[in-house]
Amino acid sequence: MNTLLSIDKRNAVLTRMAELLEQEREALKAINQQDLANYNGEDLAMEKRLLVDDAKVDGMILSVQQLASQEDPVGQIRYEFTHDNGMRISNKTAAFGTILIIYESRPDVTVEAGGIAFKSGNKILLKGGKESLLSNQKIVSLWHQALAENGVSTDWVEYLNYDRVQTQAFLEKPTQRVDLIVPRGGEKLIEFTKKHASCPVIVSGRGNNFLYINADADLDKAMNIIINGKTSNISVCNALDKVLIDVNLPNWQSFANELVTKLKSYNVTVLGDEAIANATQIPTIENDLIWYEEFLDYKIVIGTVNSNQEAIEMINKYCGGHSASIITEDKTIAQEFMENIDASSVYHNASTRFTDGGQFGLGGELAISTDKLHQRGPIGLQHLVTNKWYIYGEGQVR
Repeated sequence: MNTLLSIDKRNAVLTRMAELLEQEREALKAINQQDLANYNGEDLAMEKRLLVDDAKVDGMILSVQQLASQEDPVGQIRYEFTHDNGMRISNKTAAFGTILIIYESRPDVTVEAGGIAFKSGNKILLKGGKESLLSNQKIVSLWHQALAENGVSTDWVEYLNYDRVQTQAFLEKPTQRVDLIVPRGGEKLIEFTKKHASCPVIVSGRGNNFLYINADADLDKAMNIIINGKTSNISVCNALDKVLIDVNLPNWQSFANELVTKLKSYNVTVLGDEAIANATQIPTIENDLIWYEEFLDYKIVIGTVNSNQEAIEMINKYCGGHSASIITEDKTIAQEFMENIDASSVYHNASTRFTDGGQFGLGGELAISTDKLHQRGPIGLQHLVTNKWYIYGEGQVR
């Protein structure tokens, strides 16, 4: 196990990494173009996640700069108690040790997740996808340069260039100690990791996010929030997939028609339940299984409900436990909805696209957990720690 580095040393490495990303910006973009040229292009969402352009590099730099400026998540006192016999007992945050991150196609994760794990005192094993290999190797070489220039061993950040068979073998019988695994990607990757892992796994689950338009909704807000949630970025887990309209909404049919027209103008494929299909002449869904699906595409399903309770029950049945939003001007109804929806992040009159560590002020995220242990929602710096008890005595025996 690596000895915990001082916070000054960790911050110095992060600050240097930000400088190196700026310095090597053009080289990184050029190498990424090779990855893009090698990619067969069969998955639009994957291709968007793979691209490294100036905006992505800016994001990478910002994330390590933000991390360097945040306080140390390790050694924070969570609880203190003095025993009757005079012993002082405290519970403090502690690093996990070694964290393995398995992800697909996103070179920015090599920076962001690597930085969060390192800042929280952990060694990181990065297992990226083959489609982003050249970009990832370039970024890892920058990590190694930042570490070496600060007199820190380069094995704090290690890249595992493994195929599926090698990855499975490593998960089942790790050749080095691994304390926590975080898979970031589709359901197949998550299932594969959970099936084969021999240590705890934090599940960064699917999206399949819902938005409910209550009878007291402001329809301009509803329209803007739906268009943003569905079309601003289709390749992310916080994108919107399902809309439920309360049939007690006055003139709901005319709003449904406006919404369908607007979505189609963005080339979104729109499907509906029977009531929506009858009101708007869009195709009807084939069966209810589609309500479980996360699309990661220009596709949306619109349905109707008769009450707030029905909306809550439907969302809890089908959503991925990620994000859900209610559009209403009634704050009491909004609060009741938010308290009863079983998801990591619940919204009132806002887009689900904000479920993100950076947007929540965490300075980026390692993943967005749909598990309830040990942390739910965006996992930031302060969540990537375990805890440890410190007991100070003077010879006490029990």
